[in-house]
Amino acid sequence: MMKPIFLIGYMGCGKSTLGRALARLSPLEFIDLDNYIENRFHASISDLFSSRGEDGFRKLEQAMLDEVSRFNNVIVACGGGTPCFFNNMDLMNERGTTVWLTTPIERIYERLQRNRAKRPIIADKSDAELMQFITDALAAREPFYSLATHRFCATLLEDKSQIAITAADFAKQFNLPTL
Repeated sequence: MMKPIFLIGYMGCGKSTLGRALARLSPLEFIDLDNYIENRFHASISDLFSSRGEDGFRKLEQAMLDEVSRFNNVIVACGGGTPCFFNNMDLMNERGTTVWLTTPIERIYERLQRNRAKRPIIADKSDAELMQFITDALAAREPFYSLATHRFCATLLEDKSQIAITAADFAKQFNLPTL
């Protein structure tokens, strides 16, 4: 029985990509916290943000994080902001293993630039505005991310081969059971 592994980091750093790959490689279940919330409340994250405001959404997110933190044999990809509110980092550190996925800002920018339409918060930003937005947000969130018990480089997640190699490296480093 394994305590949860929480993947944290900024959007576009590879939490969901790596989490899904780890679930394919191991008997652990992958939980994307945003998807978990959407399924529980039958609404998108952006709709929940709109209807409840950021404070209301963050309280709901905290409650769902508390819930999944009680599960065993799971890998949880947290939202980029999850570690930055309430006592979320303390909770994750107490109940499991926290891993900050570090990725160079240029790589995050490339990933978000490619997929910006899927993310309402950045969809309308110019390239220059996007880079500034990422830079500012990372600077604000780094003090929270740095409370993670581990760091793992998630730079190489650009194709199936890189994803497989990175997932295998992660599994080895964190002694995950493999299938």
